[in-house]
Amino acid sequence: MALPMQLRYNYRIYPDPAERAALARVFGCARVVFNDGLRARQAAQAAGLPYIKDADLQKQVITAAKRTEKRAWLAEVSSVALIQSLNDLHSAYRHFFASATGRRKGPRIAPPRFKSKRDNRQSIRLTANGFSLRDNGRLYIAKIGDLAVRWSRPLPAAPSSVTITKDAAERYWASFVVQTQDRPLPELDTATGIDLGLSHFAVLADGTKISSPRFLRRAERKLKRLQKDLSRKRKGSNNRAKARIKVARAHAVVVDRRRNWHHEESTRIIRDNQAVYVEDLAVKALARTRLAKSVHDAGWSAFVAMLEYKARKNGRTFAKVSRFAPTSQVCSVCGVKDGPKPLRIREWMCAACGSVHDRDVNAARNILALGRRERLNACGGNVRPERVPAAPCETGTHLGDRKHS
Repeated sequence: MALPMQLRYNYRIYPDPAERAALARVFGCARVVFNDGLRARQAAQAAGLPYIKDADLQKQVITAAKRTEKRAWLAEVSSVALIQSLNDLHSAYRHFFASATGRRKGPRIAPPRFKSKRDNRQSIRLTANGFSLRDNGRLYIAKIGDLAVRWSRPLPAAPSSVTITKDAAERYWASFVVQTQDRPLPELDTATGIDLGLSHFAVLADGTKISSPRFLRRAERKLKRLQKDLSRKRKGSNNRAKARIKVARAHAVVVDRRRNWHHEESTRIIRDNQAVYVEDLAVKALARTRLAKSVHDAGWSAFVAMLEYKARKNGRTFAKVSRFAPTSQVCSVCGVKDGPKPLRIREWMCAACGSVHDRDVNAARNILALGRRERLNACGGNVRPERVPAAPCETGTHLGDRKHS
């Protein structure tokens, strides 16, 4: 049975100079409302007053503020963007309280902070009453106008909300949240384990090795030159602003290429296997070592996240194996633990059965065996795919037109 799910579709938009100025005005108003709401709650806390309710805060920093001379310009933009900005503050507080009381799992979440107008990334979110799709393919935003959109693929359904974003490279994006039905792929009898690494990005249990593209390493020479040009410009000058955009666009090209490659490889793996198992790596810890640049360049976390949501979307099985499992020490043929081995040893022979193993392939096979075993112990069979929320990054289509990066 098809399950309802949310997907996020990201498209490049091209506002003209007047529309850019209007978007900058909305970005600024949304930021001011967020900061005013945060300041009001912090002041109430410092004065020992009760926590300001969401509805009362909205009346204070939006409805009443518009009637004052100091904030009268808030009426020039759509109120939908202002309300959604304040809703982001409410969500940030709820997540902080849930984390502080232990109701939310994962790393501790800090309280919300003030937004700066100097941030290179700005965004607003609008619900259905703040935007519409025109018959001519343009995106209408209230009090801004019709924006040109590069539709890399059609939307499967009417969107419920849209997020307009300007990134550090001065590019504009429209991200739509769409309610749709999942379409499971035909069932297969294949499964694989994945061993992630740096020499090879991924090694599968069948012996397939996926080379690491190393997009950041390949772009280092150009990035170094652009960064050097930026450091020579006088702070606050127009030339420095232009140089900063050049650096940001060079980094954006690296990010787009890596994301596109992650999408292609994760889609291929999900389509070819009914079950996928990976090792639960401590990426944050590895990113604090001397291998930090290579770890960030690989983008393991983003790749694993793609595998997870695509598995749920397509009716596949996905699970993580404990990082403490000795996958590189156990023989995948006889199961005998042969002891730890330094990283320089890429092949080894099992002392018990005499099997010769490639270190990474053996680890991938052990991950596959452990994943199957843990899943059978947990539930004894297949689990129905879960409902998938919209991911914070684009999940429905690749990022628009990279020719304009």
